[in-house]
Amino acid sequence: MDGRRAIQTLVNAARPEEIVFGHSTTALLQILANAMRSQFAPGDEVIVSIADHESNIGPWDRLKEFGVEVKFWPIDKTSLELRLEDLDALMSERTKLVCVHHVSNILGQVNPIAEYAKFVHERGAKICVDGVAYAPHRAIDVRGWDVDYYVFSLYKCYGTHVAAMYGKYDLLAELDGQYHYSYGKEKVPGKLEPGNPNYELAFSALGIVDYLVGLGGHSGGIGSRRDKLEAAFSAISRQEDALTDRLLSFLDAHNDVRVIGTTTNVKSNRVPTISFKIEGKDSGAFAREMDDYGIAIRFGDFHTRRLIEELREDGGNGVIRVSMVHYNTMEQVDRLCAAITAICGKNVVG
Repeated sequence: MDGRRAIQTLVNAARPEEIVFGHSTTALLQILANAMRSQFAPGDEVIVSIADHESNIGPWDRLKEFGVEVKFWPIDKTSLELRLEDLDALMSERTKLVCVHHVSNILGQVNPIAEYAKFVHERGAKICVDGVAYAPHRAIDVRGWDVDYYVFSLYKCYGTHVAAMYGKYDLLAELDGQYHYSYGKEKVPGKLEPGNPNYELAFSALGIVDYLVGLGGHSGGIGSRRDKLEAAFSAISRQEDALTDRLLSFLDAHNDVRVIGTTTNVKSNRVPTISFKIEGKDSGAFAREMDDYGIAIRFGDFHTRRLIEELREDGGNGVIRVSMVHYNTMEQVDRLCAAITAICGKNVVG
């Protein structure tokens, strides 16, 4: 229970029983889809975002086997944003659920989840949010946003390899159990944790919150643990904004580089997850060349294949991605920029 209470603080849930543990976000969303299946009738609709990680598409897409219609919320090719007018055109009285990411792990843009939730609820549906790419960078506030389900991986935010799902208690109580038949609907959240959660990993969630609370105290935060946690994320976002602005400014000015996503960070609406392509350069080859400079970056589609294909960025081994957090430094960003310049310079000479 201590682990659940820690995640309750982390996400601002109403009670610890609203926290479900699982070994990954992918697994938790598969469990959620299975547990919701009896709530859907043939012809009911689920809307998923084309820009989502496959974790928040695949489990819902497989409901087509049971007669559920799955619709894709498209991304605007110009702004690279999800527009509510496009969602509105898809929703009908048969729409039961909308699934969307808080931050794209390719584009790095923060979506207005509270606005999405209000829009979806006004049309009689529920919302399920993938928070994996958001959770390391900003404070989660499930009650403030009024989301129905929110899922993220603790190993993405300085913890062990385990994941957590928030669900409103009344909604969790309605779900079908995934455990022993003797576990009735009232067995929340245990009925959604087949084989029981890993107790050691669940308990380790305290370390995440203790770290953030301590960071918040050093940053001038006072009051409750939640208050200090919010102060920590305010400090985190200030540092990350500086890192993001430095790298985006460099990449946008570099003729050989094309950023995938917005090239500005207005009002902290971008996290330091930055994807780009190098003109005439295979992304995998570029990442391997970066190894020579002692800098680790990744390439590919990052399990967001549908978005990469939609944007026609799947050639040349996909995109290059730089993922930074608050403990990265300006000096490290400058080293990265120097290495990019050197590699691009070698391409010209060659």
